[in-house]
Amino acid sequence: MNEPAPPVCDYEGSDYRLRFWQGQGRDYEDRVERIALRRLMPPTGTMLIEIGAGFGRLADEYRGYERVVLFDYSRSLLREAQAHLRNDPRFLYVAGNWYQMPFVPGLFETIVQVRTLHHAADVPALFRQLARIARPGGQYILEFANKQNLKAILRYWLRRQAWSPFTLEPVEFVPLNFDFHPRWIRQQLRLARFTPERALTVSHFRFAPLKRVVPTPWLTAVDSAAQLTGNWWQLTPSVFVRSAHPLPGATAVAPAFFACPSCQTPLSTGPINGRFFCPNPACKKQWAVQDGLYDFKEAIVD
Repeated sequence: MNEPAPPVCDYEGSDYRLRFWQGQGRDYEDRVERIALRRLMPPTGTMLIEIGAGFGRLADEYRGYERVVLFDYSRSLLREAQAHLRNDPRFLYVAGNWYQMPFVPGLFETIVQVRTLHHAADVPALFRQLARIARPGGQYILEFANKQNLKAILRYWLRRQAWSPFTLEPVEFVPLNFDFHPRWIRQQLRLARFTPERALTVSHFRFAPLKRVVPTPWLTAVDSAAQLTGNWWQLTPSVFVRSAHPLPGATAVAPAFFACPSCQTPLSTGPINGRFFCPNPACKKQWAVQDGLYDFKEAIVD
C-alpha cells in the first residue's frame, strides 16, 4: 500500500513579495543571506537550480552560471520572477513538487535552497530527490530555520514554550512551518549521501527593536564577521550549510534534462504544441509549457 504523499505549502496567488519583503524592514536579512550565499556557493558554473525560488529574490546572485533553473511550487510567484528577468535567456522557470522533481539524474552541479526547507514536512524524502538530480562533484547550499536558536532556548528556560530546542526531532510550530536542529539536518544530509562541510550562522540580530535603532550597514558588517563562527556554535535563527554532492552516480548527458515527475522516465523530446508527453506506456502523462513556464505541478487532464 502506497504511503500518502507529504503535504506541500502552496503560495499560489499570494502577495508574498509585497507582504514579506518589499518595504517590510527585512533589508538586513536580505543582505546577510546574500553574504552567506556568496561565501558558500561556487561563483561560476554551467547548471544551477534554486529550490523554492519564489519571485526570484536571489536570482541576481547567479550571474556566473550558464543556465539557471528557478523551481517553485507556485506558478504565480514564478511569473513574477519571469517578469523581472524576462530579458535573460539563461533562466528557466519550472513549477513542480519537490518530492517529485521533474529532472533527470545527475543534472545540477549547484543546488541552492534558502528560506524554504522550513516548509518541508518530509525532509528525508526531499533530500533523496535532490541527491538524485545532483551532479557528482557539485555543491548543495542549504539554509534552514534553526530550532536551537538563542531566543527559543531562553523561552524554553522561562517556560514560555513547551517544546525543547535541544531535542533532535523537528518542531512544527504552526502548520507546515518547521524548525530543525543542526545536528539532525546533518544526519539527514549524510543519510541522503551528501557530505556536510562548512556552516555559517546568519541573522544574529534578527530583532525588530534593534533593527530600528542600529543602521542596517552596521548590523550587516557585524553579522558578516560573526557568520564565520558557524562551524563552532549555532544559536542563530538561520544556519547555512554547504554540502558536497553524493559521489556515486553519473553526470547527465545533454540533451537529457526533464523527466516525468510521476515515473521518472526521461522526456527525450521537447514540448510538442505546448506539451511534454511521457513516453512510458504505463504512465503517458502530459505536462504543459505555456509562455516560458514549464508546468510540472499537475498533469494535464483533457
